[in-house]
Amino acid sequence: MNSENRSTGSDAAQMTLDSIGDGVLSIDIDGNVTYLNPAAASMTGWSCQAALGRSHLDVLRIIDSESREQAVNPLALAILHNRTATLGANSVLIRRDGKETAIEDTAAPIRDAHGVLCGAVIVFHDVSASRARFQETLHKAQHDALTGLPNRLLLMERLTQAMSFARRRGALLALLYLDVDRFKQINDSLGHAIGDQLLCSMARRMTGCVRDSDTVSRHGGDEFVVLLPEVAHRDDAIVCAQNIFLTLRRPYPIENLVLRVSVSIGIGVYPTDGADVEAVLRHADRAMSNAKLRGGAQHQSVNPPPSRCVAEFLV
Repeated sequence: MNSENRSTGSDAAQMTLDSIGDGVLSIDIDGNVTYLNPAAASMTGWSCQAALGRSHLDVLRIIDSESREQAVNPLALAILHNRTATLGANSVLIRRDGKETAIEDTAAPIRDAHGVLCGAVIVFHDVSASRARFQETLHKAQHDALTGLPNRLLLMERLTQAMSFARRRGALLALLYLDVDRFKQINDSLGHAIGDQLLCSMARRMTGCVRDSDTVSRHGGDEFVVLLPEVAHRDDAIVCAQNIFLTLRRPYPIENLVLRVSVSIGIGVYPTDGADVEAVLRHADRAMSNAKLRGGAQHQSVNPPPSRCVAEFLV
């Protein structure tokens, strides 16, 4: 191929790289930027002129969106291992002005005509919209549509993790199983719209009663489960149940009404009341059912210690 043909091919390649929507950035063997296409310039905030000769770590700043730690740059990996490398799943590009963009990429080594490694190139694109859609879909799958609380699926995931942690540490965790007393009467007499507003108000109050590390979830209908992943004693769960019980009994002004409700709460503690997730959940559910049979408006544990009567909070 003569020099004119090589020049024409080079120009065509340059035009192609300058026209594509993905960002393209290349570096030499020392890690300094040798090329930046317009898309990469826009996403990084660095012009080609300003970026040339600078370390790729200055121009292509990438962090993990969850840990906020600097991510391993795939360009460096491509050179180090002389093979294709990709970013981690939660990678975010920090633009020169601080704006963050979720990206996906592929980096590959560059070899000269003799096969000698001489640099690397990365192709990356903005995945903020698709990642946001995925997070929205995931959130909907794991949260109750009415109250926004974690649903049973997310609760079971967190409960499994918390139980594994408690097992390793020899620690306790507790579950509170709540049911709204005579909620069907509210729905039947006042309508489902009022009932829904009441459930949302109760959800907010329960969330305000617990720690950030705890989980308040809705199991559907008028049933809620609270996960307390770290408790020192069973009494801690009883104190939390009492606090929730009293908080939920305060009046609820809804539209032109003032509603008052009570709840029945069952308590289950791992490992005392069960050796696995389902066993502890069943224990708490059974304790709640026993509270219902006793007339509601109370909380209790199944088979409480002989020296302690079942705590009741009747009004």
